[in-house]
Amino acid sequence: MSGPVEIVDTTTRDGNQSLWGATGLTTPDVLAIAPTIDRVGYRALDFTASTHMAVSVRFHHEDPWERIRLVSAAMPDTPLTFLTTGARFISWLPAGPDVVRLAFRLVVRNGIRRIQICDPMNDVGQLRRLAEAAHAEGAEEVVCALTYSISPVHTDSYYAERAAELEASEAIDRLYLKDPGGLLTPERLRALAPLIIATKPVELHSHCTTGLAPLVYLEGVGLGLETLHTAVAPLANGTSQPGAENTIENLEASGHSHRLDREALDTVSAHFAALAAERGLPLGAPRQYEASYYRHQLPGGMVTTMRRQLAEIGRERDFDAAVEDVERVRSEFGYPIMVTPFSQFVGTQAVMNVIAGERYAQVPDEVIRYLLGQFGPPPAPVDQEVADRVLALPRAAELRATEPLGLEGARGRFGPRVSEEELLLRLTMPAEQVDAIEPTPAAGAPRFRPGRAPLVTLLEELKRRPRISYLRLEKEGEEVVWRRRGGGDAS
Repeated sequence: MSGPVEIVDTTTRDGNQSLWGATGLTTPDVLAIAPTIDRVGYRALDFTASTHMAVSVRFHHEDPWERIRLVSAAMPDTPLTFLTTGARFISWLPAGPDVVRLAFRLVVRNGIRRIQICDPMNDVGQLRRLAEAAHAEGAEEVVCALTYSISPVHTDSYYAERAAELEASEAIDRLYLKDPGGLLTPERLRALAPLIIATKPVELHSHCTTGLAPLVYLEGVGLGLETLHTAVAPLANGTSQPGAENTIENLEASGHSHRLDREALDTVSAHFAALAAERGLPLGAPRQYEASYYRHQLPGGMVTTMRRQLAEIGRERDFDAAVEDVERVRSEFGYPIMVTPFSQFVGTQAVMNVIAGERYAQVPDEVIRYLLGQFGPPPAPVDQEVADRVLALPRAAELRATEPLGLEGARGRFGPRVSEEELLLRLTMPAEQVDAIEPTPAAGAPRFRPGRAPLVTLLEELKRRPRISYLRLEKEGEEVVWRRRGGGDAS
């Protein structure tokens, strides 16, 4: 590579999700360090997803739109990213096109500038349609994933064909190779990289589940991948991404450059380490290599959860049998990629098979809906005997009539004065959870205030006016100072 390697920070979303169950961070936690994160020099911040927005409401009684607005205002130079499959918003029910468009419009209106789209089936047509919709609703940058997996279906030609189709879309600004299971090896990446790198920049996102991701990152940079996804050390490693500190040290040692401000990065890292110590949250640590992981491909957090749940019902002895059945269920389901929500579907069905003593004697609704095709076409044909058995269940007839979640009639249900932000939450979450939302302490604003924070608009306008070099605002003891650096950059 001729230029500096760019870094996307995953601390507040994927790091938080991988190590702290997505529940570890509140809006004040992020807002307190946001201005420093803005100084680090990241290309973007992998900031939130509808899952995290739901967690804000359910666990912290926070307005998730307010979190986006406040952090966006505190980080004017670093684009915030919203990750989505485009198939749903918060609810497990499939979302209709009108709901998806509204979600795109609202996240952008409240401060999201970059949207990452990951279709778990690698459905290229769906990715292209969603990219067009995201841009139409105002997204500045759209990044579409090629999600990596290992199976008889996920071959070199599989990825080459899909990369070429995504490359041809004008609505897609960048691609990223998403490795949710940490399955990539340097050798495998050497085969794949030439097949997916063309004219669009390609980013690399992997997890440390097998311990190989730091090596894979260095290999990827050498092969021409321009951007790496990392978390700060307290929320890195384990089942999360490689640590930013270690990654840039490895880049420097290998002769590559980057733009990160190490002093600011260390301050950010110390902030999250202090939160972990204060609340007894686990710190990320390197993992040992486990060859068995390549057979079942369960995300690391799911392995821990499965073992705990079996122990809670006195069936811990069945753990090995359940893991073995995961491999069989996945093949019967047509080799879905083991990423949310499919890893949960496969793992839950395997546990039910083992506990019941009869395979498919019990089947959750989500598995029925999967076999009905409501989550898209599987990569390979499903086992016909399994499909026939499951779809003959009385519950399958009920679920077959499931309609995608839509906006029709929503105004009548929730009232004409409800903001679009509140309407979307009420459409996808229990009313009592939305009712429990409290104003963010740092904001002191009424719930569901629509639109971007005024400070964001002001800062953006200042950047467009080169003759203005200094601004100082003071209100109720709070002070904001804005200066234009030499060369026209703002600080």
